[in-house]
Amino acid sequence: MAASRKSPRVRTSHQDFHLRNLRIIEPNEVTPSGDTGVETDRRMAPKVTSELLRQLRQAMRNSEYVTEPIQAYIIPSGDAHQSEYIAPCDCRRAFVSGFDGSAGTAIITEEHAAMWTDGRYFLQAAKQMDSNWTLMKMGLKDTPTQEDWLVSVLPEGSRVGVDPLIIPTDYWKKMAKVLRSAGHHLVPVKDNLVDKIWTDRPERPCRPLLTLGLDYTGISWKEKVADLRLKMAERNIVWFVVTALDEIAWLFNLRGSDVEHNPVFFSYAIIGLETIMLFIDGDRIDAPSVKEHLLLDLGLEAEYRIQVLPYKSILSELKTLCADLSLREKVWVSDKASYAVSEAIPKDHRCCMPYTPICIAKAVKNTAESEGMRRAHIKDAVALCELFNWLEKEVPKGGVTEISAADKAEEFRRQQADFVDLSFPTISSTGPNGAIIHYAPVPETNRTLSLDEVYLIDSGAQYKDGTTDVTRTMHFGTPTAYEKECFTYVLKGHIAVSAAIFPTGTKGHLLDSFARSALWDSGLDYLHGTGHGVGSFLNVHEGPCGISYKTFSDEPLEAGMIVTDEPGYYEDGAFGIRIENVVLVVPMKTKYNFNNRGSLTFEPLTLVPIQTKMIDVDSLTDKEVMGNSQGQKFW
Repeated sequence: MAASRKSPRVRTSHQDFHLRNLRIIEPNEVTPSGDTGVETDRRMAPKVTSELLRQLRQAMRNSEYVTEPIQAYIIPSGDAHQSEYIAPCDCRRAFVSGFDGSAGTAIITEEHAAMWTDGRYFLQAAKQMDSNWTLMKMGLKDTPTQEDWLVSVLPEGSRVGVDPLIIPTDYWKKMAKVLRSAGHHLVPVKDNLVDKIWTDRPERPCRPLLTLGLDYTGISWKEKVADLRLKMAERNIVWFVVTALDEIAWLFNLRGSDVEHNPVFFSYAIIGLETIMLFIDGDRIDAPSVKEHLLLDLGLEAEYRIQVLPYKSILSELKTLCADLSLREKVWVSDKASYAVSEAIPKDHRCCMPYTPICIAKAVKNTAESEGMRRAHIKDAVALCELFNWLEKEVPKGGVTEISAADKAEEFRRQQADFVDLSFPTISSTGPNGAIIHYAPVPETNRTLSLDEVYLIDSGAQYKDGTTDVTRTMHFGTPTAYEKECFTYVLKGHIAVSAAIFPTGTKGHLLDSFARSALWDSGLDYLHGTGHGVGSFLNVHEGPCGISYKTFSDEPLEAGMIVTDEPGYYEDGAFGIRIENVVLVVPMKTKYNFNNRGSLTFEPLTLVPIQTKMIDVDSLTDKEVMGNSQGQKFW
């Protein structure tokens, strides 16, 4: 899912919130069925960065900004909350380099400028960056890690700078260890150097909040706080620091729109055994609906009374709290929190873990959230069936473009009840543009859909009752034998994951090869993960679960988690293929139940049809045609 684009679409105001089974149908049968950013005028032409890099290198030596000159400066993708999708004011890496994909790290030295990104963005980054930059293709055998590259290019005893407020603690520790062993030093630079040269940097958004009732959340914020405190007491934790924006939104049953397409708001929270502190700016907390929701005007018992504090006071308040800790008392914080937040907690009192109990609780949807996601996918299927019907009629006339198709998808979604926003900018790509995995059309690259090219649309929506994300690939003429062959391999992998049965405790990366097996048999592959977690009217990318070839520290899949199933194949300069459903992890009855460990499988939530024209049906096995052990038919 790429960064946003400018187009003539009518958008829902961010300040106005009034804003299961896999099916395959014939191309002309469109039947409604029940149920992986910054707004810029982005062009694929590279950004000229010579002057920006000159200014940044000058800042690296400026005594007003650094105590001693630094020989390298790291610019990560995220914000102070390590968000994947960020507000315009936090798009520092994109400002400096021109590359605006959602993942990437830039490192600038006196002589080099290098950009690390993953396989989703190889083509995009190469098109958006000028000759000043070297593209480092992560995951490929010959690509050095960031720390190894720094060691290879820096002079002896170099200082490497980074803004401690936007660098995750786990990244800092890993980088600092390697640099230290090579005689270099990783140093915090308090003033962000990009901000010093970004003269027209946008203001930080501070938009109104939306409250969610029990019909949507299933559990009150007071109950969530009580559950969290039980987890804290088990570990002798007296303070819990919440830095991830989606965790704060989930905990308090609030939503925002400070980050486009992500219903979150800029804030921090500190939960004590008898205290709640919410760090948030603006008068939005004073809105009557919010005050009533958070019970701010009621004489609540002290342990549920919320103290509202300025957003930027988080570090000073945290240091004050830590100054009064007794010897055995601990403060819990994610190791994904910024290094600045982590360092505000004395090491002896710091409890750092990859995933917080909020992160895990949020990922395991309760009954109300699961039902809400089902409702959302019913509405989404209706909207996309209407879109496909429209495309089948209009594409042969020759007037449908990538942008107009994306706009039409949004138009149909906007007609559905409780629609709030898109869940990411629509990836609408035909022909060679489809090979750019997170392509977003702009006027300069906008192609007309034709009867001769494969069309891929990856899109989703935020409804008050759930978040959707679906990809379909289709052809409006006659696909070639090779296109059908590749599509069928992808479909086989998609079915293999969707129909998988696995023991409780299985991590998602163990299922990744299911999706790739048919492609691998023919020597094909794709350079992205197979699935990611999905929030409930929250971020479309959500941890801690996923399906990927990378053995990252994901949590085991458990009933109630929601992930995507989205294998693909991309032929550079020709086409892209991806099939994506959102699936719910559910219990499964098996004959021997894995020696009483328990069995799990997936329930597809996405109900959007798949075009049969692209399938080599003779290549499918009987089991694949059945689709899953419950006998779901394909037609």
